[in-house]
Amino acid sequence: MVKGANVGLTTLSEDVGSVMVSLGWSSATGEGDADVSVLLLDGDGKVRSDVDFCFYNNPVAGNGSVQLLGKTPTADGSEDRISFDLDAVPQEIEKVVVAASRYAGSRFGDLNDLRLTLADSAGDGLVRFAVEGADDVSAVIFGELYRRSGEWKFRAVGQGYASGLAGLATDYGVDIDDDAEQEGPESSCPEQDGPEQDGPEQEGPGRDASEQPAATGQGGPERPARVPAQTRGSDPAALTAPAAPRAAAEPESADTAPVPKPARRPRTAKKKVTLPRTAKKSLADNDTWRTARLFPVSALKSDRERETRATSVVLSVMAQVPEFGRRLTAGFGAPAGRMETFTEVTLPHGESPRRPDGVVRVERAGKLWTALVETKTNGNALKPDQVQAYMDIAARRGYEAVITLSNDVALEGSPLVDVRIDRRRKHKVALWHLSWAEVVHQAQMLIRHEGVGNAAHAWLLQELLQYLQHENSGCHGFQNMGAAWVPVRRGIDDETLCRGDARALEVIENWERLVRQVCLRLGGELGQKVLPVQRARRGSDPGARRAELADHLCEQGRLSAEIRIEGTPGVLAITADLRTGKLRTSIEVPAAEPGYPLSRAKRLVRRLSEAPADLHIETLVGGEGAGPRGTLERLRPEPADILPKDGAQITGFRLSLFKGMGNGRGSAETGFIRSVDEAVDRFHAQVVAHLEAPVP
Repeated sequence: MVKGANVGLTTLSEDVGSVMVSLGWSSATGEGDADVSVLLLDGDGKVRSDVDFCFYNNPVAGNGSVQLLGKTPTADGSEDRISFDLDAVPQEIEKVVVAASRYAGSRFGDLNDLRLTLADSAGDGLVRFAVEGADDVSAVIFGELYRRSGEWKFRAVGQGYASGLAGLATDYGVDIDDDAEQEGPESSCPEQDGPEQDGPEQEGPGRDASEQPAATGQGGPERPARVPAQTRGSDPAALTAPAAPRAAAEPESADTAPVPKPARRPRTAKKKVTLPRTAKKSLADNDTWRTARLFPVSALKSDRERETRATSVVLSVMAQVPEFGRRLTAGFGAPAGRMETFTEVTLPHGESPRRPDGVVRVERAGKLWTALVETKTNGNALKPDQVQAYMDIAARRGYEAVITLSNDVALEGSPLVDVRIDRRRKHKVALWHLSWAEVVHQAQMLIRHEGVGNAAHAWLLQELLQYLQHENSGCHGFQNMGAAWVPVRRGIDDETLCRGDARALEVIENWERLVRQVCLRLGGELGQKVLPVQRARRGSDPGARRAELADHLCEQGRLSAEIRIEGTPGVLAITADLRTGKLRTSIEVPAAEPGYPLSRAKRLVRRLSEAPADLHIETLVGGEGAGPRGTLERLRPEPADILPKDGAQITGFRLSLFKGMGNGRGSAETGFIRSVDEAVDRFHAQVVAHLEAPVP
């Protein structure tokens, strides 16, 4: 679509009762990011109350009809997904605005390939809109969904706000607090403070000439400039404070300029119930006593028993804890409604009936959304013929989806199971995959960081976590680097591994799965966004990217990955050198603080006072030269030793820890997967966590 165009959703697909909107972008460094927000507007073009402002601190709005699903990595950046249950949007809501904002002085000009895509409930893409001309703004309205004659339509907007998220939210009636810290000055662009003043909407295919444009036309009244000398910022940290009473405004003198108001921020959602991180002391008299659990694991003896128990446990909690069930199904196109779950269902299929592990059914406004569930535990692989049979059954019975759930992690552009889809069928069935690591991640985010509706739901999620994380449950996530792991390591040792070897590609794919699981686990523990950084050319195919990485593995004998943790000053890099058997975790810290080089070195050493003595510190200098390096133990008494002797300009510091690498392909005590988990945990806890605090 082009800017200003609109289209009716029902003309594109029959499955638009719920849709998925994705906002994406990329950057040259892989570090650029933005935050998504959604505003639900009534007939006056304003939010009814602050709860109609959906953003990272209030991810669900409109009675559950709108939900932010978080970020997912792509080949060259990341993508934010938003689930819309259009059938459940309150009737008084006439328009839904989809926007994104940057913070800390960043502008959208630093990002590439700004785009919006819209897909129906089966996952088929319907709309793609590339946003251009947003270089100097810190907030952009990508598009809007609106009602017209009882039908939902989409308009491609692509208009910017120089005043950021707070300015955008204010224009649509969100109540802003006055107690936020004042942001630094920004240059104001009157013509971009609020929606840009474009001409009338263009007409063309999918356009209604009678519809009003999204912005005032050239012949209409202009929007007055409203950016003060100190504009409102959109720092995420500024979106978490409680509301404060407004001070009475003083009259302005004709001889004095208006006094700029401090930065203001939208109110947050209502407080929810969370359980404490640390359990209370037990009153049991004997340390060998076992705490009674809602979901026991002691009687599990076979894979079949583990699959049956795990399916029943997860589906029952999904039905009883609406927040949890919604988080797991919203990304699959399910509406926000009353959820029912079933296990061990028998369905006819030719001469031999099939028994999927479970069924999920969601009812909203008299409409049903149904999905079959196929579960695997203990590292067992999904069977293509089984999944194919369930896809055929779902198509015949009018079900919307088949959901597979296993320890494996799906990769972009590489389905776990290849199935045939009969294009002649009018009814479409979507195939989705969940890993047990994703289920654990969502439960952790709710119970430890975001909260749920009441204490009973929090307790149920706690019991679910206890079950899934028990060694006997079989729900341990990705735990095996595959059959190619040992041959590839041997081939690297004796230098017989050649470019194009299919075994190297298998190792690269499993390495990517492991890194994605590390991000899920760490993000669930920290309550922060943790995403893998994939540096690749824009538009490159994921398969081609992995083939290139496999060739590098054959030549260099190293596996490399980067992960970005929200709130940290750099990207955490992981390198596994299969030749030396060493794991390196590192981060590059920019030398952005003012002051003399020696002062910078001393501040860095003080900040790392609790870090391990064997931490390696390397000075990064401009040009091609290498700076000095040394261990923290040696630099503590003499920080000047890290300064370049030739007076070269310091651009930053690289901090690294080294650890021996496990030999086995699995997650046993001496396994490679466990060694990676331990290396990342140690580096974050003992190094990265100290960098997040200000320098004393």
